[in-house]
Order: sequence, then structure tokens, then C-alpha cells
Amino acid sequence: MQDYYRPVYHFTARQGWMNDPNGLIQFRGTYHAFYQHYPYAPKWGPMHWGHAVSRDLVHWEHLPIALYPDQDYEKGCFTGSAVDNNGELTLVYTAHHDERSPRETQCLAFSRDGIYFTKYEKNPVIKGPPPGYGEEFRDPKVFRRGEDWYIVVGCTRENRGGVLLYTSPDLRRWDLVGLFCESDGAQGIMWECPNFFQLDGAWVLLISPIDMEKARCIFITGEADFEKPAFMQKKWSRADYGLDFYAPQVFTDERGRCILLGWMDMWGDFPTRKDGWAGAFTFPRQLFLEGATVCQRPVEELALLRRKELFNGNLKLRRGQKNNLANIQGDCLEIEFTIPRGKLESGVLTMLLRASADRKERVLLQWDLSSQVFTLDKEQSGSGQGDTPKPAARKQPWAGLSTEKTSIPLEEDGEKQVHILVDRSSIEIFLCGGKFVFTNWIFPRPASVFYDLFMEGAELSIPDLKIFELGSGLETPASG
Repeated sequence: MQDYYRPVYHFTARQGWMNDPNGLIQFRGTYHAFYQHYPYAPKWGPMHWGHAVSRDLVHWEHLPIALYPDQDYEKGCFTGSAVDNNGELTLVYTAHHDERSPRETQCLAFSRDGIYFTKYEKNPVIKGPPPGYGEEFRDPKVFRRGEDWYIVVGCTRENRGGVLLYTSPDLRRWDLVGLFCESDGAQGIMWECPNFFQLDGAWVLLISPIDMEKARCIFITGEADFEKPAFMQKKWSRADYGLDFYAPQVFTDERGRCILLGWMDMWGDFPTRKDGWAGAFTFPRQLFLEGATVCQRPVEELALLRRKELFNGNLKLRRGQKNNLANIQGDCLEIEFTIPRGKLESGVLTMLLRASADRKERVLLQWDLSSQVFTLDKEQSGSGQGDTPKPAARKQPWAGLSTEKTSIPLEEDGEKQVHILVDRSSIEIFLCGGKFVFTNWIFPRPASVFYDLFMEGAELSIPDLKIFELGSGLETPASG
């Protein structure tokens, strides 16, 4: 089935390659999502900025490419961000040029209509990293504090990742304030795609560190001193435990919600490439604090995608009884339920997603309710090719993260909320109220549309299982 693996309700480019989300903003009531884009082939190439808009974060409309690498100081328009500067939509981005030194500089582009952009005639506005820093110097994230503009820029120094802080009165003239935060020695050699924002009154730094063992993206909470400058780390946590999540960007919408979109791919040689495209966005997520932990949940607009209610009520799981979801089929579903409070002496809750009729191909989720360990196993989730399920080949530059099977400890005895999004070639799993999130590509055959939820070693009653069939949110005009 040609192009079967294109997601139904996750955003993808029409063709070619896409990776990092850029310039996320709500401008004059409309959500804008830019993204790293090579429009000519489904592979990484000289970066452009693709562009799409939405009224509701669900129905997206493609717009013309916003930035081309067409100036002598750039051979790629790398990641950046956007702000509304008194009615002028301003993009701040990294210009990359391998044949120049410095290779990476920070630049501006402007638009009054939010569609067509003009690059600043005095680019670059930051001409390179300060002395003592490596040439990796990119991904400016702009924000306002009082009357002044600030940006954090990813950098590296003495083999440690960090972010530099700059300030400006007008977005055009930038002064270095200093090194804002740096790796503690175990947080990677380069910090890509930094985001700095306030969440429920707390300051949060979100980074994508290169070569941090067992973490691709982390939230760091702490205290900020903008004069010194210094961001003093208090706690860090993984932003996602899946294999296909990187370079997320955060913005605040007009309702005050802190919303995250991430790149869903991670360099695998996936079967989508034969259909002429590669990469997608995660579904938009709202961030919130639970104590000192940054949590995530799908934005409430997800309800706009619900086409049919397939199940709503209590499900009694008897010991060893399978086929409890025999009437549930589909490749685009939303599943919600709560595992009741309490620790069992024995008992494993198992869920199968996108299973074949013989259950040999499937995504396997297991909650060991005695040890309180959750395991996600996608080793048999399919390759999209032939009859032998196997994981897609992938390049893994991050230590300790090249496995298709992951286990994590959960809270001992609290309720465990589970929220799962299935979309043809992807799964997003939100556990324990969004404290733990997994994002993964999967490539099952189109006929693998079966599900099951069953207990081994004990009985369990699921009081609130809800399953919805989800419809398309793509290619719908956003300007109506």
C-alpha cells in the first residue's frame, strides 16, 4: 500500500526531509510551525525552513518555504525561533557554512504578513562564538524579559555542552551576557536546541545534549540570575524515553499554555523514504509541573480528532484470559485508562498494540505490578517489509540508547494513568500523568490492527478504559 506509513494526524512535510521544529509561535491568533526541511529528497541536505499554520494545533495548512539558504554567509538555515516584535514576525536562526570560519552565526528574517520573509541586510547579527568556545554555536531561542530581548544559544567549551546568554534592546544589536549554564560533566559535549522558559512559575531549561549517556533530551529546573549570568541546576529529568524524539521546541500560546513539539524520527533508514518523505512532528503536548517534575500531556484539541468511541467503561481482567479487546481494531486510536492504586504480590499487566492476527507482530507493553517496572518492547513491531517482523535499521550516536526494548521503574503504589496515541507508524505513550513519555516509530503491516489487554498471575479491574478511533487533522485549510 503506497505511502501507508504517512501519519494520519501527525504533521509531516509533503515531500522531502524534515527534522527540528523551528519558530513555534501563535501570531495574530494563528499557530505557526516552521521546521528544518530539505524539500528535494527524503534525506538530510542544505537546510531550508518549511512552514505550516493552524487555528487549532490539529488541522494544518502548508505554506511556502519561509527560508532558503540563498545568502553568501549560509549554506544552510539551521534551527532557530520566532517572536512577535510589535506586529512584525521575526525569525532568529543559525546560518551554517562549512567553508567559512566561524561556521555558525546568528541571523534575522522579518515578515509583516507571516508568510513571506526578508532577511536582515546586516546579517549576521551575532558573528560567531566568543573566544574560548568551539565552532558548534547554534539554535538561538529568543524570549522577552521586561523591556529586553534575550536569546540562549547552544555551545561547547572544553568538551562540555552549554548555553550562552545574549541580550538586545531591538533584536538587531546583541551583547553577550555570558555563559548561562554548562554541563555538570555528564550532560553531553554539545547542547543543541536549547529552550529557556517559565513553567508554572519555575524556570526550565530544555536541551538536546550530544553524547549524554542514556538521554537525548532533558528538562532542567533551577534558579536564574540574568545579571551574573547563571542558571543554577536543581533537578534534571528525561523529556522522553523513546527512540524517536529529539530537538523539541516550546512556546507559550495566547491562552498561556506552554506547548511542546518535537522531531519524531532520529536518523533511521525507515521505509517512508521510498515514498519520498522522512520525519514528522510529535503530537502537540502541553507542559505542566508536578512538584519539581516537568510533565507532558497531549493538548486538549486532540478531542477534535475523535471520530468514533470504540469502548468506554470498566474492563474486568481475569487471570490468564486473553482477547479482552477482541472487538477493537484500527491503526489510528487513542487509548486511556488507569491502573488502580496498590502494589500486588504478583501480576503482570500486558497490552498489545498494532498486533497481527497471530500476535507475532506487535508492540508489547508490560506493567509488572509487583516490582513496579514498566517495559516497552517494539522488537517485533515490524519493518514494513516482507513477512519477518524486525526493527528498522538506525544510526545511534547516543550511548546506551540503541535498543528497541526499554524498562523504567514507576511509583510504588500510586494510580498509574496511561494515555496512548497510535497513528499508523507511530506510538506516543504518556504514563503516570505524563511524568514518563515514550515516542517511537513503528512499521507494522497494514493488516496488523489488533489489540489486547490482559493480566497474568492475578486479576485486575480497569475502571475507566476509553478507546477512540481518530481521524485526520492534516491538509485542512487553517484560514476558514
